Amino acid sequence: MAPDALSLRNVHAFYGDSHILHGVGFSLSAGGVLALLGRNGAGKTTCISTIIGFLRPRDGEIRLFGEPINGLGPERISHLGIGLVPQGRRIFSSLTVRENLIVARQRGNSGTKPWSLERIYEMFPRLRERHAQLAGTLSGGEQQMLAIGRALMGNPRVLLLDEPSEGLAPLIVAEVGRAIRRLKDEGQSIVLVEQNRQLALDVADSAVILNTGRCVFSGSANELLNNEDLIAQNLGVYRAH
Repeated sequence: MAPDALSLRNVHAFYGDSHILHGVGFSLSAGGVLALLGRNGAGKTTCISTIIGFLRPRDGEIRLFGEPINGLGPERISHLGIGLVPQGRRIFSSLTVRENLIVARQRGNSGTKPWSLERIYEMFPRLRERHAQLAGTLSGGEQQMLAIGRALMGNPRVLLLDEPSEGLAPLIVAEVGRAIRRLKDEGQSIVLVEQNRQLALDVADSAVILNTGRCVFSGSANELLNNEDLIAQNLGVYRAH
């Protein structure tokens, strides 16, 4: 039986003396999309930071396709095949669009069609149009496309998307959603942290809800969609686009 693309088991994480993640555990199947949901402050970004190595777990286990990665540094984890589109985009403002993409290029992992400039430009035609433009002068939506493209240039086996629709206009949110669906169709394994519940559950196969650093739901996206009480209790009212 093939291993999960990503699995967390009993992960505890701290910021100083503050215990943020309390025994978090979930798994992402290869080629699947997992929506990681929760209110602000629930521990979602801390969970992403722990997976990518920015924050080392105090206890528990994180595995990438069966291989343990907890305790490794971010650069090593990136080279092993985890890509991150961080909250707030964090593109290199003083570099051009093309330079942002090239600087992130890594060799493809076996069994996947490698990402190239041409493939990124084909997915996001606006980036082709603005390839020589300084990234800091792009619109918010264009910067988000660039952040996704930059992560893909690392040819990740697992892609972490942290709030990709945040602050974007509805038309751009729809475009981001289409890009995520296309990646899913191509077999990309994705963890999607998203405040826009409608977007997240529309594209996800499975879902996890965090509440004050604890998993309070782990199951299929359809199962969660049909549980209005659980949604109201743990997610509240979400904006819909």
